[in-house]
Amino acid sequence: MLLDKVIGTYCLVDDILQGLGHYESQERKVSDSEIITTAIVAALYFKGNQSFAINYMRSHKLIDMIGKSGFNKRLHRVASLIMRMFLDIGRIFKYVYSELEYVIDSFPMRVCHNIRISRSKLFKGKQWRGYNASKREYFYGVKVQLLTTKEGIPVELCFTPGSEHDIDGLRKMNVDLPPESKLYGDSAYTEYELEELFKETELIDLKISRKANSTRPDKPWQAFLKTTMRKRIETTISEIVDMTPHSIHAVTAKGFLLKLLLFVFAYQLKTIV
Repeated sequence: MLLDKVIGTYCLVDDILQGLGHYESQERKVSDSEIITTAIVAALYFKGNQSFAINYMRSHKLIDMIGKSGFNKRLHRVASLIMRMFLDIGRIFKYVYSELEYVIDSFPMRVCHNIRISRSKLFKGKQWRGYNASKREYFYGVKVQLLTTKEGIPVELCFTPGSEHDIDGLRKMNVDLPPESKLYGDSAYTEYELEELFKETELIDLKISRKANSTRPDKPWQAFLKTTMRKRIETTISEIVDMTPHSIHAVTAKGFLLKLLLFVFAYQLKTIV
């Protein structure tokens, strides 16, 4: 039942905030837990439409009266807190459950159709124009670099301009994995020096799929293992993309990235609630 899932999500969010030592005034009519839960409900069940989520929460008496404008202001104030919660849950899987196998991949999220690039107010510049190899088309927007467990649970992410290569996204990420971990990725993350650096300094073994002309080719069993490991993250990405609307409505670039974060965070919570 949807209501039970919403209540379970609220309890989890509230417990995480308490665990982080989050403090807020007791005089507030709507707590940060209620704000974040409403945003998650919007991402999970209403394609990110926060007005629908607010009305749902009101109709079931799960949140006090708050307007869309007030809700949006409160949500932006806790944006860094949401990222901290997302990473904190990821850290539990990494260091409490002792996961040692991870997968990294990226997926594009466009801001607008190519014909409207010149009128885009959220992002400006050629760096946001990238190429989606799977669909063989160009897009204007950002790439989401996503790192998951082998079961497909997101634990880290990074946003990069659409034109940036995946290996540059990996360099930007503050990869925080336990020693002796294995990180699988496709051939877009190929860079031998980086693989050696990860192994020497972080004790992380990068298991990157090799291209046909690679000077360090995979043996058949290695190629099969890497391909199998990457299939789960492809499913995760597909399910996250299915949660998003045809066009993400946002007034600012920060608002756009916040909504992307909420979709990934909502998916992460969905897998554990």
